[in-house]
Amino acid sequence: MPTPHLTILPNNPDFLDLPWSEPLADWKLPNLVELPTGVHRHVVRFAAYGERIYAIKELPLRHARNEFTSLRILQERRAPVVEAVGLVERAWLDPREEGSAAVITRYLDYAFPYRELITGGDFGPRRAQLLDGFAGLLVELHLRGCFWGDCSLSNVLYRYDAAALDITMVDGETVELHDVLSAGQRYSDLEIMVVNVAGGMADIAAESGGSIDEADMTLGAEVIHRYERLWEELNSDWLIGPDERYRITERTARLNDLGFEVAGVELEPVENGRRLRLKVEVGGRSYHRHRLSQLTSIEATENQARQILADLRYHEAKSGPSSVNKAVEAIRWRIGVFEPLLAEIEKLPGGTGDTVQLYCDFLHHRYTLSHDRGRDVPNDEAFAHWVAAGMPGHPLP
Repeated sequence: MPTPHLTILPNNPDFLDLPWSEPLADWKLPNLVELPTGVHRHVVRFAAYGERIYAIKELPLRHARNEFTSLRILQERRAPVVEAVGLVERAWLDPREEGSAAVITRYLDYAFPYRELITGGDFGPRRAQLLDGFAGLLVELHLRGCFWGDCSLSNVLYRYDAAALDITMVDGETVELHDVLSAGQRYSDLEIMVVNVAGGMADIAAESGGSIDEADMTLGAEVIHRYERLWEELNSDWLIGPDERYRITERTARLNDLGFEVAGVELEPVENGRRLRLKVEVGGRSYHRHRLSQLTSIEATENQARQILADLRYHEAKSGPSSVNKAVEAIRWRIGVFEPLLAEIEKLPGGTGDTVQLYCDFLHHRYTLSHDRGRDVPNDEAFAHWVAAGMPGHPLP
């Protein structure tokens, strides 16, 4: 059997131990792990290498090459997509055949497919989180010139992100990349999303023995409503007077509050120079995540990072005015507050999962406790109360 051609990115296994001459569905290996997946057209298996898990998906060569290349470019554009690490080409098969190639991606830690979310007992309260997350994902992809062509409930992974849902693109075989998308391209993508999401919800209703009338068929249309509001917020121009440049700071802060980074600001004279048109170039929805990483080297999702940064500011305020710069204060907080609490969380039953999410759950509990008692509750007291209460998470909206 000829040797397959493997393209593997650095700092990953070489994957040469896998039986590439066999169909993926027939693999029987000790390092294969079973994980829940959505509904896919292609066979997907998961392989563990140390603490890392990789998803391996078989598909025709043309689609595999497009997915691998598109995901890598979108990673460079800092889009919310899974990390593509390898492409396997089986030269002895017809490139149009299913299984003539495979794409290897890094599995997203603590992620789960939509069926786990929607068929769970608490989907009703989480519905708004799903709508916001999907709308935000599509806005981010469209800002980066990505026409997805196949957005569906199955083609993303979900993670709890403080009190929100973080949603990440998984499948990119149909992606088309452009410098800028036209309004027509964006709305064509949204129309595909509506049909795919309705189909997914109808499938769930049928599997549970219900009728199509019981399916949540308006989900996709509501995503569009949220998408349009967010797109308008990010892409609208402001007119400001020559002495109103402070509004640049206001506009930047408003976008940062939404989690988006501001990559650039353009001022264009209008009305004979008496006013200025303020145009903002919007980056990714990762402002707080990058700020936290820059200050503390802590890796978190966007809403987790927003909450942890608030904790950093809370402890800075408690310490009072200081001549020490922000970076040093952040290091002190990480060593003196964050890491000791994380260590305590890891000792708890059930504390070995997503410890950063658990830390955010604790922060919310401390805030609620302080609010109820009308005073700042110290970490030790709040932590003991949180553990005694069963380590509750963020309440559902």
